[in-house]
Amino acid sequence: MRNSILSDLKYKIFKSGNPLYQFIAINIGIFLLLNLLYVIEFLFGQAGLISEPLQDQLMMPASFATLALKPWTIITYMFTQREFFHILFNMLWLFWLGQIFLDFLNKRQFIFNYLAGGLMGGVAFLVLYNFLPVFKNDAQISLLLGSSAAVSAIVIGTATLLPDYAIRMLFFGNVKLKYLAAVFIILDLIGIAGTNPGGSLSHLGGALFGYLYVSQLQRGNDWSKLFVKRRKKPKLKVVKNEQPMKSAHTIPNQEYIDTILDKISQSGYDNLTKEEKAALFKASKQDQS
Repeated sequence: MRNSILSDLKYKIFKSGNPLYQFIAINIGIFLLLNLLYVIEFLFGQAGLISEPLQDQLMMPASFATLALKPWTIITYMFTQREFFHILFNMLWLFWLGQIFLDFLNKRQFIFNYLAGGLMGGVAFLVLYNFLPVFKNDAQISLLLGSSAAVSAIVIGTATLLPDYAIRMLFFGNVKLKYLAAVFIILDLIGIAGTNPGGSLSHLGGALFGYLYVSQLQRGNDWSKLFVKRRKKPKLKVVKNEQPMKSAHTIPNQEYIDTILDKISQSGYDNLTKEEKAALFKASKQDQS
């Protein structure tokens, strides 16, 4: 049984090509590396000898001068956590909402939203800590770590795409994503005046990006295509005496899609028929062609 579990994990992380599992694996891998290293140091009476300097090289500083010496941290911070409950809740939200995101959009868009949302969160932290008077005195000593900004981009992006999609939550029953997103935003706004204002600011930056990205995607503007190499248009070929063929990828009409979304909000995605799932898939790809 243990071999089966390990084989399944190995497949999902290394062979499935699913970025959701890969990003979760990177986050958990860095968490385990820092904490297990700290345990070994502790046992030999050298607690923090290597793990603390290593963590410093992964966290993003609020100081422009320090960031200039460690520019890679604007990427590494969004994969770095030290506290158990910090990584637990981040990975649970990423897993739950990331699966829904990938049910309707593609892998490239998921990767772009996660990374760009994390970058937006880092920029929000950096700019606001240096230019808002209340934080300026802390800019030289403040550091940012955690995947929360990137996860917020996935959560809010998914809620923007499917606001009436409902997920079942313990104690609350079925909750629509638009209400879940509203709670995320309100808690982070309140958190600006709390004990972790830098984290709340970065979360809001990531959430803002997730909303903007998916909103533009719905208008036909896929920002992730900026990183796709343009293919040369094939030369036209004239074929005579052939009957026109009906398209196999006809986009379903909006009224039908709205009916399917209503069904999702009432009974969940898993209760859709194969035809309804296929229609949703085609509709979600309309803006990607």
